[in-house]
Amino acid sequence: MKFTESRISGAFLIDPEPHQDERGLFARTFCRETFAARGLAREFLQCNTSLNPKKGTLRGLHYQAEPYGEAKLVRATRGRVFDVAVDLRPGSPSYLLWDAVELDWRRRNAFYIPAGCAHGFLTLDDDCEVFYQMSTVYVPAAARGARWDDPAFGIQWPAEPSLIGDRDAAFAAYVKERS
Repeated sequence: MKFTESRISGAFLIDPEPHQDERGLFARTFCRETFAARGLAREFLQCNTSLNPKKGTLRGLHYQAEPYGEAKLVRATRGRVFDVAVDLRPGSPSYLLWDAVELDWRRRNAFYIPAGCAHGFLTLDDDCEVFYQMSTVYVPAAARGARWDDPAFGIQWPAEPSLIGDRDAAFAAYVKERS
């Protein structure tokens, strides 16, 4: 796997290094030892998938409050998405910065997002499916969200969303924490 550092401290774009022959393709998408050597989560306790029928669907920005912060390993298993992480860790050198990658099922790439960061995405195709591996389980009381268009982040989305769920649309602006 090839790891490319994000501008978010501890976040990485991960590209598999596929091996191809007459049978097709084989690629490693996760290795506990490789992740541990980089100081990344090496266990994922929960996996989720979301199917998004319409291009322009926005999900996010979601995160869990401490002590339930969750690292995520996110990939598109169908279609393409503009995948975003926002650093909400007050002591981080990249606090309040955002970064985005295009996840494409054909590339089989993934975005590793460390705990303490909000995550969201915008679908770039119809019929997108996104697969998430989470370092901790979902705790409803710890679930949080921030506005996708919050000026505190200044995310440059590639297009205006055409579909946002009621919960995501109702998120308030992020209140900056002190480090």
